[in-house]
Amino acid sequence: MAKRNSKPGAAPKFESILWQAADKLRGNLDAAKYKHVVLGIIFLKDVADEFQEKHAHLEKEMGADPEDKDEYIAENIFWVPKEARWSYLLGRAKQPTIGKDIDDAMVAIERDNPSLKGVLPKDYARPHLDKQRLGELIDLIGNIGLGDKRAVRKTFSVAFTNIS
Repeated sequence: MAKRNSKPGAAPKFESILWQAADKLRGNLDAAKYKHVVLGIIFLKDVADEFQEKHAHLEKEMGADPEDKDEYIAENIFWVPKEARWSYLLGRAKQPTIGKDIDDAMVAIERDNPSLKGVLPKDYARPHLDKQRLGELIDLIGNIGLGDKRAVRKTFSVAFTNIS
């Protein structure tokens, strides 16, 4: 049996959160559609975590500017504008406008990262998507630590293949 490279317990927690996320949306959306809602939010969390890690590093570095977009681009890290940062979205998760806030975050990330232009989902404000459940989903996904990216992406891929 091959030895896992990820931290013990990391993947099962991530997988468990993915199932909880699917459960939050079950009944509110068709099963074929709710995985796309979750995937988009996890994408936001993933890029925000990577951005925040670099941001924290730059804050400690003498003479560095953590708000200089070029610092991120130089290391192939997506620039995340303030209105798309996870802390901002998490703080707005209970607001009835959370769907629009997520859509605006996707638009802002695309605007500032041309390689993503036209790729990200921007339909979180649609009327039939329950905003309370969407806020709960933000809170839930906020518990995912995306530090071990290889393990997370493998589990992520397997979990969503099984959902559809």
